[in-house]
Amino acid sequence: MERAFYDELAEKSINGEIPSDALCLEMLTSPRIELLRLLDAAYQVRRKYTGNEVQLHIINNAQNGGCPEDCHYCTQAKSSTTGIETYPVKPDAEILAEAQRAYESGAYRYCMVFAGRGPSTSRIERLARVIKTIKSQFPIQVCLSAGLINREGVGMLRDAGLDRLNHNLNTSEGHYPSVCTTHTYADRMDTLKAARDVGVELCSGLIVGMGENADDIVEVAKTLRELRVSSIPVNFLLPFDGNVFSDAPDIAPVYCLRVLCLFRLLNSDAEIRVAAGREAHLRSMEVMALYPANSLFIDGYLNAKGASRSRTLKMIQDAGFTIKADQSLEHLLERENERGESLSVVNRGKPIKNLHELRPNFRERDIPRENDGL
Repeated sequence: MERAFYDELAEKSINGEIPSDALCLEMLTSPRIELLRLLDAAYQVRRKYTGNEVQLHIINNAQNGGCPEDCHYCTQAKSSTTGIETYPVKPDAEILAEAQRAYESGAYRYCMVFAGRGPSTSRIERLARVIKTIKSQFPIQVCLSAGLINREGVGMLRDAGLDRLNHNLNTSEGHYPSVCTTHTYADRMDTLKAARDVGVELCSGLIVGMGENADDIVEVAKTLRELRVSSIPVNFLLPFDGNVFSDAPDIAPVYCLRVLCLFRLLNSDAEIRVAAGREAHLRSMEVMALYPANSLFIDGYLNAKGASRSRTLKMIQDAGFTIKADQSLEHLLERENERGESLSVVNRGKPIKNLHELRPNFRERDIPRENDGL
């Protein structure tokens, strides 16, 4: 393909034109489309909307295990036998302490994740109180992932100050029954539409590597565009022992980068996040993900360890990018150096987080004497 082809890809994306399914499939699979030129086209679009900024996100695994759903990729699913540190909903004080820690670590967005099918009314009321407190104390964006929620529930969270609701589609409608049987693709769509209808920004993405084909990936990318999703996490499956998908093969780094380029070109002004599995599957090409993607997680993922914070920050700096935060990238790196943080990376995301990593602000006295029913 000539250079003009790639420039036209970028120009059409910026102008809001939607490429055909055939062209999207070519971007994912055709050797005729050169990776470096495709990355450049995606970067032209990324630079137009987000410049050279990278948003840092931190996940708070606010409740671990005990989920009644059987999502085949998840270590917390009822179908999983992976050994994880289980615990009920963290006390408010612990959640607030982790929000402060996230802000001081340079995170632009603090993401709280709660296991389960969906929150009860009492849990929504509690979450609303916690969100309101976080927003009053720290200048940080708040995203929540709590399962299936109806319009009334999202409205309560919006009024408390929730910035975004996360609910990943994960895969295409046709492939969804191969990924989960305890709820449907339509259930997930209903939650996203409820959030959109009450004016809460949407965060929704996919997991690559669950036996889907390229057509499924294209379908998800276009569906998220139709939903006007603001934030799109692109995850690459971490096949933990004990999960249904434990034998899933590695994903080629080149394919990971093509997927990220496709999502950028189809969702030009969205926040594209290179999310779980980036270290494991991109390997030596990890830094190149920053050309189509403009956000990532630090401090690992829900149950999986990731690269050290200092390594991630140094990668961003070395590539000439900046971060969107109240603190400079240089200041954060200086602080990590003072802490003696190493530049290590976890291979393939296999190691499970221990209790200290899941609950860095855990204190015995914060545990309620009785189950709070949430």
